[in-house]
Amino acid sequence: MRQPDMQKVDALVGRLVGDIGAAVSGSLVVLGDDVGLFKAMSDGEPVTAAELAKKTAVKERYLREWLSALAAADYLTYDEKTDRFRLTPEQALVFADENSPAFFTGAFQLVQAMWTDEPKVADAFRTGKGLGWHEHSNCLFRGTERFFRTGYNNSLVTEWIPALDGVEDKLKAGAKVADVGCGHGSSTILMAQAYPASRFVGYDYHMPSIERARMAAKEAGVSDRVSFEQASAASFPAGRYDLVAMFDCLHDMGDPVGAGKHVKETLAPGGTWMIVEPFAHDHLKDNLNPVGRVYYGASTMICTPASMSQEVGLALGAQAGETRLRKVALDAGFKHFHRATETPFNMVFEVRA
Repeated sequence: MRQPDMQKVDALVGRLVGDIGAAVSGSLVVLGDDVGLFKAMSDGEPVTAAELAKKTAVKERYLREWLSALAAADYLTYDEKTDRFRLTPEQALVFADENSPAFFTGAFQLVQAMWTDEPKVADAFRTGKGLGWHEHSNCLFRGTERFFRTGYNNSLVTEWIPALDGVEDKLKAGAKVADVGCGHGSSTILMAQAYPASRFVGYDYHMPSIERARMAAKEAGVSDRVSFEQASAASFPAGRYDLVAMFDCLHDMGDPVGAGKHVKETLAPGGTWMIVEPFAHDHLKDNLNPVGRVYYGASTMICTPASMSQEVGLALGAQAGETRLRKVALDAGFKHFHRATETPFNMVFEVRA
């Protein structure tokens, strides 16, 4: 038998203790968000468990345990002298402010979906049939919207669209845009708010997401220039679009080449296909880092099963890399493909006929 190096075992166990703590803390973040505790502490005022109980109508004994756990995680700050807890400005930005550039709570809802749906994914592993997006728990849909919206808030209209050749000028003048795989519509609504002269249509095959997107557009006051319709990436109506956008969804599709061919047919002359995908290098060894860890995990539990549940089942995965994405675009009949810009979490590609 192979003899383990016990020092390496101890080091691994030490890392696992940290990982278990992170997993446990994630569930407490979702709980605090669900009950409204972060919002109640967002003013930064120090509170005892009893004071927070009066403020939130939550039982004090539960709050004491929750506050202590998140203080141990350094997600809250504890003052021993006063026995009070508070959110620092930085912690409030991450946990309490939905529109902040660092809001992170949605990511934990995504992880919640992975744990909840693990038995379904295990069955997909055994049968090879995959697991459709619509077959997941509801927390996945809400978590996805909240997680990715942070990046869209930070970069979509300030960096990504300006990086595309001539696209921003068209949007300012008045263009027709399709947002394919729009989910709850956060990307569509952000573009509509930034470019009021243009018209936007969001498409998604998941009808509950379309219904939520319609509500969000009404709440944002952009229903006059945004509509949402149920349609897949291979069947959304042709409309001579100046821009077709796909945000973090191409790798989820069973037949991304077929979707690309359909995009090509629906674009107006000189139109652009904008592809936003999770950041990834082309080689596995270069993705063995904290960001790659998250994306490979999500790809295992969500993205790859979704693709394999559909026709073709190409299963690009959330770490496809530029070379594979380029091949998809070229196989779809496009001639021009280049990386327009990037962030630590996303790559933005400009594709033209």
